[in-house]
Amino acid sequence: MAKVLYIKGHPAADAAGSVSLTLAERFIGAYKAIHASDTVTMVHLYSDDIPLIDAEVLSGWDKLRFGHTGSITPAEHEKLDRLTVLSDQFVASDKYIFAAPMWNMGYPPMVKAYIDGAMIVQGKTFSYTDQGAVALLRGQDKKAVILEASGGQYLGTPMSAHTAASHYLKTMLNYIGVDSVEVVTAEGMMQTPQQRDAIIQAAEARAIKLARTF
Repeated sequence: MAKVLYIKGHPAADAAGSVSLTLAERFIGAYKAIHASDTVTMVHLYSDDIPLIDAEVLSGWDKLRFGHTGSITPAEHEKLDRLTVLSDQFVASDKYIFAAPMWNMGYPPMVKAYIDGAMIVQGKTFSYTDQGAVALLRGQDKKAVILEASGGQYLGTPMSAHTAASHYLKTMLNYIGVDSVEVVTAEGMMQTPQQRDAIIQAAEARAIKLARTF
């Protein structure tokens, strides 16, 4: 039985107002139909407690690093404990489903907050050595899918090189050892509104097909 972690990176409550969440809904539905014994747990980055890496988090980390645990404040403890829960959950999962829109060629801010606080964690998902950084999740057969939506058209255009969404997330996943990463993108809905329905339907079909082998 696999543990699947669904990282919901759109502020919308449900799929009605989000193409990326619609793709996730279709993907998860198809996945559950085949993998009924697997568990799917959701982290909603805009309604769950996702601490930002702020002055209190940085101060708390420094105190831990230098052994000054007795001086960690209650506020620092609260944020560090929450980040520990999130990072432990991430490490314990076998498969990851990311659903998020591309905003201004990048992801919404809470997606970056989750990457920094829960995914890229020294000592848990990577470590530094004399030879450089080492991915600690490599060899564990973990895999991820990124379900992304954007109003503009980027794939196959010169602008593709300037986007910092799925390219970046895939790089970060590879960095910690999640080497199997698939991307399903629905794009151009605002640029070519007359094709919106066809674009979404094609992306949904790709998501459903991928879910069967994920």
